Amino acid sequence: MKRASDMTPQELAEASARAMWNDDSTSQRLGMRLTHIAPGEATLVMTLTDAMTNGHGNAHGGFIFTLADSAFAFACNSYNQLVVAQHCAITYLIPGRVGDVLTASAREVSRRGRSGIYDIRITNQDGAHVAEFRGHSRTVTGTHLPE
Repeated sequence: MKRASDMTPQELAEASARAMWNDDSTSQRLGMRLTHIAPGEATLVMTLTDAMTNGHGNAHGGFIFTLADSAFAFACNSYNQLVVAQHCAITYLIPGRVGDVLTASAREVSRRGRSGIYDIRITNQDGAHVAEFRGHSRTVTGTHLPE
């Protein structure tokens, strides 16, 4: 196995994502799939099920938030540093429906020192803009892979 210091940025992002995915039971149990990873970027996909609906018959906002938060986590942890959420906010634009395939695409806006800002756009299978999420990250002590 290559040491982190010998990896390209893309290899490091992929290896960090594998290490995180192995311990991410929430994303796995909700049926999320990681479809793209790169330094500062991640895309996750999830199908909305009956168990994810609220009292209005729409997708419960907590599940949409969780999908966005997972994409945020994979994007900001793509540099082999342990990173946590410091603050997150979401704006819901249209309701999700049972059977919708949601895609959360995260991209880094800023990364300086121990702080980062990431924007995550959530769309459905038709490309409709379901929600917009912004996450502020904070780097903590530790790495995903041995240096």
